[in-house]
Formats: sequence, C-alpha cells, structure tokens
Amino acid sequence: MNAVPQERRVVTAIPGPKSQELQARRLDAVAGGVGSTLPVFTQRAGGGIIEDVDGNRLIDFGSGIAVTSVGASAEAVVRRASAQLQDFTHTCFMVTPYEGYVEVCEALAELTPGDHAKKSALFNSGAEAVENAVKIARSYTKRQAVVVFDHGYHGRTNLTMALTSKNMPYKQGFGPFAPEVYRVPVAYGYRWPTGAENCGPEAAAQAIDQISKQIGADNVAAIIIEPVLGEGGFIEPAKGFLPAIVKFANDNGIVFVADEIQSGFCRTGQWFACEDEGIVPDLITTAKGIAGGLPLAAVTGRAEIMDSVHGGGLGGTYGGNPVACAGALGAIETMKELDLNGKAKRIEEVMKARLTAMQEKFPVIGDIRGRGAMVAIELVKDPATKEPYAEAAGALAKACHAEGLLVLTCGTYGNVLRFLPPLVIGEDLLNEGLDIIENAFARI
Repeated sequence: MNAVPQERRVVTAIPGPKSQELQARRLDAVAGGVGSTLPVFTQRAGGGIIEDVDGNRLIDFGSGIAVTSVGASAEAVVRRASAQLQDFTHTCFMVTPYEGYVEVCEALAELTPGDHAKKSALFNSGAEAVENAVKIARSYTKRQAVVVFDHGYHGRTNLTMALTSKNMPYKQGFGPFAPEVYRVPVAYGYRWPTGAENCGPEAAAQAIDQISKQIGADNVAAIIIEPVLGEGGFIEPAKGFLPAIVKFANDNGIVFVADEIQSGFCRTGQWFACEDEGIVPDLITTAKGIAGGLPLAAVTGRAEIMDSVHGGGLGGTYGGNPVACAGALGAIETMKELDLNGKAKRIEEVMKARLTAMQEKFPVIGDIRGRGAMVAIELVKDPATKEPYAEAAGALAKACHAEGLLVLTCGTYGNVLRFLPPLVIGEDLLNEGLDIIENAFARI
C-alpha cells in the first residue's frame, strides 16, 4: 500500500516549480475549457492528504468533489480492483456478463431506502445516471415532462444541462437544450422571503401550484431533486418540503427521483441523504462516492419501473466496468467496516462547532449548513441584506490553498465555501484545516 504520511507539509510555494512546469505542458496539450481549482499536480494521495509532485502535502477538504470518501487509495478498493485487473479489464456486460456487476446491483438493492423489490443498471458518470433515470421514468409513465428545482445541478450532457439551473460555467453557449424540462422553487431556508420556519410548506405549495398550473400533473414523468443540493450551495431543503413533494408525486403517478450523486454513500452520516426525512424514492441515482475513485454510476429503483424499458434499451459499452465494480465492492466494504456514517457525523460535530465559533467573530459568515461531512458556509457582505459575497469566497479559498489546505467553492452566486473531507480523515488534520480557515478569515 502507498501509505501517504498524514501530515500537512508546505515546502515550496503552491503551486511549486514542478507543478508549474507540468501546468505549462498542460496548457499546450489540454483543452482550455477544462478548468482546475488548484493547479498542483498530484503524485499520490490517501487518507486526508494529497501529496504533489513538489513534495507538498495538502489537507484535503474536497475528496475529488465527494468521490474519495473512503480515501484516495483505500486498501479494499486497491486490493479488489487490482485482483480484477489481473483477471480481465473488460468484456462489456451487454456481450458477456460477469458477477461483479450483479454483486454491485445486489448491494444497491440492500443499501438504498425502502424494502420493495429493486433493480439497478450501471453507468459511467453521474450525468449518465440522471439521463437514464429520465429515460426510465418516461418509458414507465408514457409521459414526457420533467420537473427540476432552482439551484439544482444534474450534469453536463445536453439533457442534464437542461436540468441544471446554473448558467455559468455549465450552460453558457452550449444550447439549444433538451425540451420538456420545467423548473420550480426549492425550499432554500436562508434566502426564503418569509423566513426559514415557513419555508418548507410554502415552497412546496408554490412548487406544486406551478407544476399543476403550468405543466399539468398528468404530463409529468419525473420530479428530480438532490436531497441536499450540491453545486447550488449545499442547500438542505427546509423540513417538510421533500415529504410534500414526494406525496404529490405519489398521488399523481409521477416517478420521484432522488439524485444522491454527491450526497450518497455515507457522505451525510446516513447511507443516503433522503433517509433523513424518511423519503423512499422511486428511483435513486448514485455515482461519485460509490467506487472509491473509479468511474461508476447507477440508477436503482422499484423493479416494476426499472423493468418497464424494452430489452436493449439501457446500456453503454463501459457501463458497470468490471474493475470499477470491484472498486465499488471495496468501497462499500470499507464504509461498513469503518462505520463511515458514524465518522461523517463526528466530522459534522467538529466542523459545525468550530464554524459557529467563527461566525460569532466574522459576520461575513451568513449561514452554516449541511449534514455529515457535507458542510458549507455562505458568505455575505452584510448579514442584514444577505447580499452574496463571491469575492470573499474566492479570496478565502486562495488563502487556504497557499497554506496547504484544499477547499472548494460552490453556490448559485459563487459565495459558498464547501467542505467535503474524506470520511477517513484524522481529527487532527480536520482541526488543523479548520485552524487554517479561521486564520484566513482573520487575515482577510
């Protein structure tokens, strides 16, 4: 095993000379449209640390955007994927199948919410999973309209760009987009006009009213929502909102899809974020944390909905690649063995206590939110007006990067700092990262 020492170390400027050299090569060879949060080139990573080519070790509060929840080189993932590499890399499940794919689908049936009969189909990426969930819902309901929510993010393919609510950088210049996609309000408590306590029921009533008036419930194939909105700013829909939307979907024969691509697999302290209010989705999409860093995604759902598609209607050359399936079984083994739901809850406890203390000192922190190891702070110019302060988020991220802490920004207004540490991070590194954030606030 490639054991990376679990300590922060800054030995050069960040990025250092070797990273800068590689960045020059990258600019010559890689398309300009592909961005990077921080152009330090990784040499190895594991636990809560990313080590770059210059020998700097950064504390990782990003997990490759919620992917390496079990760490970037988890023993069980490496062991199982390596063994599979020895046997075969690919046959295509649609040509000659293999057990790993079946095992992953069995694990998903066991772990996802609800005790109904479930089936799964495996794909390569989160966007592909969402796109296939729409195909399945349309096939099952014989309807076409798809309802999504303000601040939602669902991917970068043509259909999932249409589903995504944020123009820059995801949609700008890439249209026309897929038709029959409708957007309604979400229960964003911090920014709800009548206050967070009224937000859940009021937002649900507004959303349902718009669907009924503008689309007609009988025309809706699917309602798709992230139980904790990721790219939109780690928005937890106010209590009562999701149950009301689910009830409306159930009453009207609409397929309710939980997009758990960022929030799933122990990230929020539960296997899936929708469990928090007892939501049982008809379909659930997963990716990111599912396979310890290998590309894999899934749609899991009620057997009768999943089976409504004609034979050959779902698939893809690499979908459920055998090495990725082995990685997923290793990741799930690690999550169970190390009780990563418990670890995520502990991370939330530590982070929220520290961030709340910072908020008292720095009124620029307008809101602290999220669950488990999916925590964010929204930055505002004035707590009274709540005017978004994107420049502060950018400056803070930059200050943290210079000190050897990798943090990410997000939010519809670009004013949210999001924290997604690997669930296996040591508490000493977690606190050291929070010290760096606090010092950055004090300086800026």
